[in-house]
Amino acid sequence: MSRKQGDVMMLETPFHSRVAAANELNAWDGWSGYTTPTAYFDVELEYFAVRSATGVFDLSPMNKYRITGPDAQAYLDRVMTRNISKIRVGRVGYSVWCDGAGQVMDDGTIFHLADNDYRLCAYARAMDWLGWSAVGFDVTIVDESAEVAALAVQGPTSCSCLKAMGLAGIEEMKPFGLAHFDFEGEDLMVSRTGFTGDLGYELWIAPHKAEALWDSLFAAGEPYMIQPFGSDALELTRIETGFLQAGVDFVPAQDAIRLGRSRSPFELGLSWLVDMDKPVFNGKQALLREREIGSRYRFVILDVDGNKPAHNSFIFKGNRQVGTVTSAAWCPTAKSNVAFAQIEVPYGDIGDELVAEIYYERELHWTRVLAPCKVIESAVFNPPRRRMTPAPAF
Repeated sequence: MSRKQGDVMMLETPFHSRVAAANELNAWDGWSGYTTPTAYFDVELEYFAVRSATGVFDLSPMNKYRITGPDAQAYLDRVMTRNISKIRVGRVGYSVWCDGAGQVMDDGTIFHLADNDYRLCAYARAMDWLGWSAVGFDVTIVDESAEVAALAVQGPTSCSCLKAMGLAGIEEMKPFGLAHFDFEGEDLMVSRTGFTGDLGYELWIAPHKAEALWDSLFAAGEPYMIQPFGSDALELTRIETGFLQAGVDFVPAQDAIRLGRSRSPFELGLSWLVDMDKPVFNGKQALLREREIGSRYRFVILDVDGNKPAHNSFIFKGNRQVGTVTSAAWCPTAKSNVAFAQIEVPYGDIGDELVAEIYYERELHWTRVLAPCKVIESAVFNPPRRRMTPAPAF
């Protein structure tokens, strides 16, 4: 199905009938060719649904690629920076992939479904590149983006909602684990994953069962104050928990037009995803050189004074401009004014004191604020329930 948004025909996800009925604000945006809600009723209330109860996000537009065949692991090891052999069957791993110059093309999750059977979930469309990279490998790559419907179920009561829906033993699933359940005769795959930094799960089902899954989930979750949430609330949660967004916090290498605008994993604080012990992978030689001579930038999290988010701000050290903000938000649960920034080396060590040049508009009047800020060590929101096994019941 499709609907017209402006002058563009947008696809509808398998959950669209339920999403549209719940979207009181009629607020929509586009994601990978699909129409997706930015907000349903109130961004802050949707955010607090995730942090205090359970929020549900339709992530069906996510690009999903099935990779199978005798060389599936070897192929993924060739294109990914991390060691794929360490992602066991029934587990999920986060990874990035680079071009030959060691610049990040995208990040995403790798689901090890069975022997020689993987699913790659990615922000950007990558079918052509995945195909070109498969030359010489005995693999089959299928774009199954439209064949799998998916919901993110996130928040402290998310496990309770799923138990109430009949998913017995869901509380024993470990973070980044996978489990399969029967749902009305169809396989329902559940992963303990998400983009909110909270206790949460992602549900994967055949499209023809999407509406039934939504109805069953919301009926079971009603006593636990379950609510849908849109992309604006998701943005708040992912900033609060320190997650990068492709196309926002970095320019995918294949999309960069100007030299120097793309970034390496080291420059994004993702060196832990780079396994230099692997014999060969895309960008390895360039990353070895960078490790020897040093990086141009470093990714930092800033604690900014005041409550005005430092959207698109310049960052200064004294009179010198040393960086720019890529994401910013006042984070309600952490009670912190957080910004992500790319800072020129050698600036940006933990504890470094900088200044953010913030502009904001109220009643047609623009105000300039020079807000002191400090580089902090880690994200401001990281609750124990995110990792607890068994998952806590609320």
